[in-house]
Amino acid sequence: MSEALRIGIAGLGTVGSAVVRLFVEKAEMLIRQCRCPLQIVAVSARHRRRERNINLDSFIWYDNPEELAASADINVFIELIGGESGSAYRAVKLALEAGRHVVTANKALLAHHGVELAQLAESKGLLLNFEAAVAGGIPVIKILRESLSGSKTSRVYGILNGTCNYILTQMEEKELSFQECLKNAQDLGYAEADPSFDIEGNDTAHKLALLTSLAFGTVISLDNIYVEGIRNISLVDIRTADELGCRIKLLGVAVKTNTGIEQRVHPIMVPTSSAIAQVKGVTNAVAIETDLLGELFLSGAGAGGNATASAVIADIADIAKSHPGFQHGPVFGIPANTLKPYTKSKTRAHTGGYFIRLSVQDRIGTFSSLTKRMAENDISLESIVQRPAAETQTMHESKTVVLITHQTTEATLRKALTAITQDGNLIDKAQMIRIERYC
Repeated sequence: MSEALRIGIAGLGTVGSAVVRLFVEKAEMLIRQCRCPLQIVAVSARHRRRERNINLDSFIWYDNPEELAASADINVFIELIGGESGSAYRAVKLALEAGRHVVTANKALLAHHGVELAQLAESKGLLLNFEAAVAGGIPVIKILRESLSGSKTSRVYGILNGTCNYILTQMEEKELSFQECLKNAQDLGYAEADPSFDIEGNDTAHKLALLTSLAFGTVISLDNIYVEGIRNISLVDIRTADELGCRIKLLGVAVKTNTGIEQRVHPIMVPTSSAIAQVKGVTNAVAIETDLLGELFLSGAGAGGNATASAVIADIADIAKSHPGFQHGPVFGIPANTLKPYTKSKTRAHTGGYFIRLSVQDRIGTFSSLTKRMAENDISLESIVQRPAAETQTMHESKTVVLITHQTTEATLRKALTAITQDGNLIDKAQMIRIERYC
C-alpha cells in the first residue's frame, strides 16, 4: 500500500465541513478504492470556535491558510476559501510552488488565474483538480478533460446555477413574482443575502469560461462572455413561454463557429419537451455536443455541501491513485502552454425566433409604429399580442405588448428595437429572450 496522503483543508464553511464529515464516514471505502491511506492532518479557517458539527480536535490548526499551503505537514492542499484573488490565490500558488497537489472548488479563482496556475502545476509535475468548481457533483470536468479524447466538441451548454433555476422553476409552478421567489430562495439558503453574483449571470459566466477552455482548447476568456441575468424576467414572460410550449432557463452556451468561439449567458426559451427543460429546482445540467458521440447530457445536484464535497473527494481520490513520479495529465486537457489564443466569434450572429416584451404608451398609432419598425428591418412577426392589464400590473396609461418573431438575427432585431425606442413609445427597456429549438 502506498504512503499516506496527508491533506490540508483551507476553508471550513458548508463545503469544507462536509468534506471533513464525509472523509470520516467514507474512510474505509476510500482506502479500498485508492489503495492508500487518506488522512486529513491540518485545517485552516477564519473562525476557530464556530460551531460546525464536526470534530477538529485531531487536526493541526493553522490561522493562516498560506502557512498551511506551504507546510511540510501536508502533500495535498484543498482550497475552499473562495474569491478570485487575495488569500485563496496566494495560498494555491504557494502550495504549488512548495510541491503540493491542489484541489479547489473556486471557479472565480480559475476563471481569472487558471492558465497561470495550470502552467505552474504542470511545470512542477503536480495535479490541479477542480471538478467541484463547475456543476457541483456532476463530473463534467473529468469528462471534458479525460473521456472525450479523439472527439471534437462543437458546443457545450447548460444550467450552471441552481439559484436561478430554482427561482425560474418556482415562478412557473407557483405563479409567484421574481422578487417573491428570490425571497423564498434566500429563506431556504439557496441564495445569498446579496444574490447579485448569481441572478445577474456572473456565477454562470465563470463556470462557462472554464468549460469553454476545456471544450475547445483555448485560453480562458471571461471578458468575452455576453452576460445577462434573470432579474427582469416577469410572470408575463413565464406565461407566454408556456403558451409557446417553452420554459425559460438561464443557460450558459459556448459554440465553436467558423469565425471563432461564441460565449453567452442569458435567459432562453427552450421547448418543454427538451431534456434541459425538465431540469428543475436547484439541479444543474450540462450538454456536450461532439462529432463521435453526438450529445452527452449530464444532470444532477449542482450545489450544496454534499454534492460539492463529493466532487472534492473524487479529485482527492484521483490524486491518491496517481503513481509517484508519473507524469500527470494537463489541467485543461492539453498542456497549458499550448492552449490556443481565444478568438471571439462575430457577435450577435444568432438566427432564430425571439420573444419581445414591450411596455408602451397607450396612445393611437403605437401598434402601427411597432409593426412599421419591424417591417423596415425585414423582421416577420409570428404574433403581436397585448397582455391583459390585470396580468401585467402596468399603469393605466401604458400597455404591455408581446411580439413573437419568425427567424431573424439578433443584430437586426436590436436595430429595430433601437428605432422603436427613439420613436418615444417605450416606457421601460425592452425585454428580449431567444427562442431556441435545438435543445
